[in-house]
Amino acid sequence: MPHSIDKDRLQQFNSLEFYARQVVEGFITGLHKSPFHGFSVEFAEHRLYNPGESTRFIDWKLYGRTDKMFVKRFEEETNLRCRIIIDRSSSMYFPVSDQVSIEHPNKITFSIYAAASLISLMKKQRDAVGISTFTDQVELHTAVRSSSLHQKYLYGEMEKLLDQKAAGSKLSTDITESLHRIAEMLHKRSLVIIFSDMMDQTDRLDQVFSALQHFKHYNHEVVLFHVVDKELEENLNLDDRPFKFVDMENHEVIKLNPIEVREKYHEAFAAQKKELELRCGRYQIDYVEADINQGFEGILLPYLMKRSKLY
Repeated sequence: MPHSIDKDRLQQFNSLEFYARQVVEGFITGLHKSPFHGFSVEFAEHRLYNPGESTRFIDWKLYGRTDKMFVKRFEEETNLRCRIIIDRSSSMYFPVSDQVSIEHPNKITFSIYAAASLISLMKKQRDAVGISTFTDQVELHTAVRSSSLHQKYLYGEMEKLLDQKAAGSKLSTDITESLHRIAEMLHKRSLVIIFSDMMDQTDRLDQVFSALQHFKHYNHEVVLFHVVDKELEENLNLDDRPFKFVDMENHEVIKLNPIEVREKYHEAFAAQKKELELRCGRYQIDYVEADINQGFEGILLPYLMKRSKLY
């Protein structure tokens, strides 16, 4: 499969807007409400100084090197800081196939394209974005910026995750500890968007919601994209014949015929998902069921349109 993001597939989101539901710490300009005054800017580029204008932003160090006066230009940052968190454990590379593509994604491909689309949308709004990735520990935690150069950097980091070989090693998940650590790294109120299959939390919902509440404690808004392959992982839609099931994280093997366990498995999976959704509602966490078989557009577009009407 290609190890680069198809940018053309992201453009359809540029006509949409992402509104923050709650008041977030940010700046005066933009779409989102802010409880603070003043604004912050980041340096973008230089331009030649025009005689008669203010000398306030002349780069005197550059003048000393070039004997020419250049003015610093700044790119306004945003009302919104967004932190996108991606689970990149081995289970996120399911289903394993040589034919993984945008049209037939595995869970990590779905997550990367959904995240890239949100980054493109945020950049259009001049909203600042950073990404974090984790397995059993936090592996990447970038700065939060809104520049074009930063956007390219984020895409480059995410493209590395598209390599199917990344699933070759034993990458287990500890979402609870990782989310606690990331929450402690966020020093300003933000919109936190999480992409995870929640696979290691089937019997530890109390712990994972303790971590999610950690974000809420610091007044972050949280959106959870629960990424699943509904056909295979929830419905166990496989031929009625013996299969060998291999755990992608600990490599344990079990042999069984799906018809023997399908009904009870489906009931258990549905109950677990319902509990996850109910707890998200209780803690005011936006829960989004993300079936990869619908494609990232099929999940993201309806969600953004619904959100724009609500907020």
